[in-house]
Amino acid sequence: MTTPAQQHTPDEQVRDTVSQIVAEMAAMPGALLPILHEIQHHLGYVPDESVGVIAQGLNLSRAEVHGVISFYHHFRSVPPGQHVVQVCRAEACQAVGARELEAHVQQRLAVEIGATTSDG
Repeated sequence: MTTPAQQHTPDEQVRDTVSQIVAEMAAMPGALLPILHEIQHHLGYVPDESVGVIAQGLNLSRAEVHGVISFYHHFRSVPPGQHVVQVCRAEACQAVGARELEAHVQQRLAVEIGATTSDG
């Protein structure tokens, strides 16, 4: 049985998970990207409240961490939907119809790129 003192709020669970990942990986050369990937692997996204924990653990500014998260389109700052649809946007993919596929997906699901349908 869990006592009230043992229960964690979702924010505390996020901080605990992020703190553990940062502690385990901070000594790696170029640790920021692997840490972000690991957080997203465990949580499904990189929550805003994790930025400060990462910054402190790597001796970076919050702006530096946020800049990397926002630069790479792969990282999500909000929880993903139940199913994630990814369409390649590289030039080679565009040459064989990726833009048309992207437009079809948007029309079929009635959402913009990066959005989640109303049913998740």
